[in-house]
Amino acid sequence: MAWLFQDSPTFKEPWRVIPWGNRNEELDYVRNFKPRSGVKHLRVLLLGLPGSGKSAFIDSVDTTLRRRVSARALAATNYDRSFTQEYRSYKIQTETPGTFYPLVFCDTMGIEKGSGRGVDVENIKLILKGHVKEGFKLLPGSKPTGSNYIDTPTINDKVHVLVCVVPATTVNLMEKEPVIKIKEVREEARDLGIPQIAILTKVDEACPEVKKDLKKVYNSKRIQKQV
Repeated sequence: MAWLFQDSPTFKEPWRVIPWGNRNEELDYVRNFKPRSGVKHLRVLLLGLPGSGKSAFIDSVDTTLRRRVSARALAATNYDRSFTQEYRSYKIQTETPGTFYPLVFCDTMGIEKGSGRGVDVENIKLILKGHVKEGFKLLPGSKPTGSNYIDTPTINDKVHVLVCVVPATTVNLMEKEPVIKIKEVREEARDLGIPQIAILTKVDEACPEVKKDLKKVYNSKRIQKQV
């Protein structure tokens, strides 16, 4: 009977209020969004460890906006090293054939522990500044040269938003070295005036109550501790 005295895994009231019923209104905002003059699209760079859910997040956004299941950004589960190797970008087509939302999501090799593994921080800094051409393989120790290096990047080559992707299942287990690398990239983005946000992924795996009902994510005590 000890379970009768255990604390509930959820709060009675959410610690963050989300208007779940405004789906159409939020989709309309994205459809009608227009970047400032001179910017064709917002370039959003996803940064995180291997398996953090960067590629899966891109597919989720694509699926939501196109209203059909998408799996364009290849992702791997239970993969201890970076699955994505190239600097790749993904446009999302609107309901009108041949037109796209003014958003470009960019994926890279993940941040890893140790030298010779994962993407080099200096290459991420070059991506932020728009110097790296899409398709360049971000293998450890590689540097963009020749046709892979953009000498005079335009505003459309540069990153406009940096998104740090962190899995709720391992946020407390992240090793020191990758965290230091991510911090270095964030500081570079700060100095460049690039806005930053963080996304907590795999919330359903981190909390059984959220797995039962995703709308309970902001009632979950476990998730709140990760924020």
